[in-house]
Amino acid sequence: MTPQETVERALALSKADGCVVLATERSEVNLRWANNTLTTNGSMRSREVAVISVVGEAVAVAQRSAVTADDLEDLVRASEQAARDAGPNEDAAPLSEPDGGSEGWDEPPAETSIGTLATVSSDLGEAFGRAAGRDRLLFGYAEHAVESQYLGSSTGVRLRHVQPTGRIDINGKSRDYARSAWVGQGSPDFADVEVEALDRELGRRLDWADRSVELPAGRYETLLPPSAVGDLFLFLYAIASGARAADEGRTVFSKPGGGNRIGERLSPLPVTLRSDPRLPGLECAPFLATTRSEEGTVSVFDNGLPLGSTEWIRDGVLSELMRTRAYATKTDTRARPYVDNLVLEVPGSTASTDDMVARTERGLLLTCVWYVRPVDPQTMLMTGLTRDGVYLVENGEVTGAVNNFRWNESPVDLLGRVTEAGTTERCLAREFGDYFNRTAMPTLRVPDFNMSTVSQAS
Repeated sequence: MTPQETVERALALSKADGCVVLATERSEVNLRWANNTLTTNGSMRSREVAVISVVGEAVAVAQRSAVTADDLEDLVRASEQAARDAGPNEDAAPLSEPDGGSEGWDEPPAETSIGTLATVSSDLGEAFGRAAGRDRLLFGYAEHAVESQYLGSSTGVRLRHVQPTGRIDINGKSRDYARSAWVGQGSPDFADVEVEALDRELGRRLDWADRSVELPAGRYETLLPPSAVGDLFLFLYAIASGARAADEGRTVFSKPGGGNRIGERLSPLPVTLRSDPRLPGLECAPFLATTRSEEGTVSVFDNGLPLGSTEWIRDGVLSELMRTRAYATKTDTRARPYVDNLVLEVPGSTASTDDMVARTERGLLLTCVWYVRPVDPQTMLMTGLTRDGVYLVENGEVTGAVNNFRWNESPVDLLGRVTEAGTTERCLAREFGDYFNRTAMPTLRVPDFNMSTVSQAS
């Protein structure tokens, strides 16, 4: 069966009060390399079908992979039974109605191929030769996936979206493993990936580490590059952006005494944090397609809801929080659904990371953060490690590499202390990039970043 036939048949089989079916076809290719040698390449195809059944105010999701025509009725019945067994859902709302036509609905699933990575593979061969000549080792991974989603509902919604997602991670090490550096990039199609430029940046960072400096824990003026900024604000977006949790006093965006902090200034700089499914190079689904509901931030009842541009922070002021249609109705506000991209920017900021290094008298330049974990939701305090290069900057130049640290910081608190932001550029968050690929962030200067302890991690 085609995905469209799967959706239509499942809807026809449904006996629930309402039904949403999401069929997802995924095509993926990848390359892996180690010790200056390509080790594996792969090509995969998969299909997943989710049936969401609504019975009264109850809802349930049944989801399976590799579903055949003979399996479909069992999947629909399982979803219905689970809904009958469930209690009323606090996010219950009428299923979304059609909003416009079903453009592209009849088109087949899109595919990727190993040819998408052909140039990367060829360029890696040249990079391996350069690395061997300089007594260095390259390790890494590149993948490209195309997901075609078909969403249909008993209210007549018929929507299709094709999402290409790619990333490349390269880790460079000295042959004795004493020095290590990392670069990464997200891309929808690899047309903008230049392996030579990535390799050149790796080489520069490994050269910086020829000199090693031991520093104690403490607060340091720190330049956080886009990858590190991406991880910090993606965690903020995922964990603390819900209006309901804020209204109930459970997050950093809760106002003392009740309510939320919308309208409160968070930063002295005119920082804007926004999402927009139509951002060039960061395009994502223009409608909600989800198989999960999470306390007032995302709901399966909202499947098919059109997505637009949302400014979560505007000119340094908290301007919106995420909410479902049901919670928006309850609080007499507007629904603000989750969008699968995130951009942080300061209008007029054009400085590169190198420009900001040149303006630094003494401080640290990070490569990325790692093993990031929330500590306190009331302040959004987070902890993590530095990884693959922390560099000492003196008198506008990088003069060596220093030891790794464990850090403790809140991205919301950082917004109030940041003194400079660079130009916003597409980046790959080192830790969260596996799950959230479409980000653009600036380098941020923080005058007193808290390196709480020295870490022995390498």
